[in-house]
Amino acid sequence: MITSKQRAYLRSLANELDTILMIGKSGVGEDVIKQADDALTAREIIKAKVLETSPVPVREVAEQIARRTNAEVVQVIGAKFVLYRKNEKNPKITLPKVPKKEYDIG
Repeated sequence: MITSKQRAYLRSLANELDTILMIGKSGVGEDVIKQADDALTAREIIKAKVLETSPVPVREVAEQIARRTNAEVVQVIGAKFVLYRKNEKNPKITLPKVPKKEYDIG
């Protein structure tokens, strides 16, 4: 799970990205999942677009792909969405650290 600060950082990175995944009238098939999975492994963050011909709403497409690729939905705006998945073997993106909260006891 990513924090709101990390999500904001990922959104700023996504501004510069080209859309590399298009979902059309055939919806979310195995080929789309494979493309998304491969792209997430290579890049960690991807931008996708759901075309008007898609039978499935944008938010639902984003959540389906995220669930099936173990990714996180960073944002959904209009017909586009951004997904993120850390590459454990070869990380390319360093997320801002989550501050550890100090608790007073007593």
